[in-house]
Amino acid sequence: MSLRTFIIALSVTFGVAWFAVVVIPYFKMRDLAPVAFTEAADGATGVFFPKRTGRIANGAEVYGENGCYLCHTQVVRPTYAGNDMFRDDWGGLAADPDRGDTRRETNAWDFEGETFAYIGEMRVGPDLSNVGRRVQSAQGADAEAWLFTHLYNAQEIPDRYRSTCPPMPFLFKKRAITGSPSDEALDVEVEQGFEIVPGSDAKALVSYLLSLKKDQAVPAVLNFAPAKTDG
Repeated sequence: MSLRTFIIALSVTFGVAWFAVVVIPYFKMRDLAPVAFTEAADGATGVFFPKRTGRIANGAEVYGENGCYLCHTQVVRPTYAGNDMFRDDWGGLAADPDRGDTRRETNAWDFEGETFAYIGEMRVGPDLSNVGRRVQSAQGADAEAWLFTHLYNAQEIPDRYRSTCPPMPFLFKKRAITGSPSDEALDVEVEQGFEIVPGSDAKALVSYLLSLKKDQAVPAVLNFAPAKTDG
């Protein structure tokens, strides 16, 4: 391949990617009109408002400051960009106890009103669109503690030793135990007489992660997932 041909091919590839990732989302999101439920298609009425349950603004800032978006997306891809629906509980729950299969693709309305939408750059780690619901479903009452130990140092935990998530001990405090150990102390190895507890940034970040739940019912016109296959 000649240099000229290579440059043209590279330009076309970049142009198509830029158009799909930047131009299309921009025109879709710049003027989002309210979308209503219809009784015939949805069995409900009213206007769709994206759920913001438990979103902590400070936690979103910690997420951004530590570059979490570099390795994690918050986008369950639309079918024209690839199929994510087979991935366990990324965009809802495959077996929600109340509504059955709630998995769906991300739509532009999911980010309406957010100061900054952390759609992400790469998937070195899993998508976090629905991490709050996913961790709570798997860990129950221990969801918060599970996330704290993961952020502190996932590689130290036997069943997470292959995690590529970088340790973030700077979000935590090591302190001497005075009296009884703190209820907030992490279940991690530490020298005798000391404990590791989450700092304010760690608490904010975990609250933010637990708020990420994209399994809300949406109007049929916004649910672009034609098939929810497991293969």
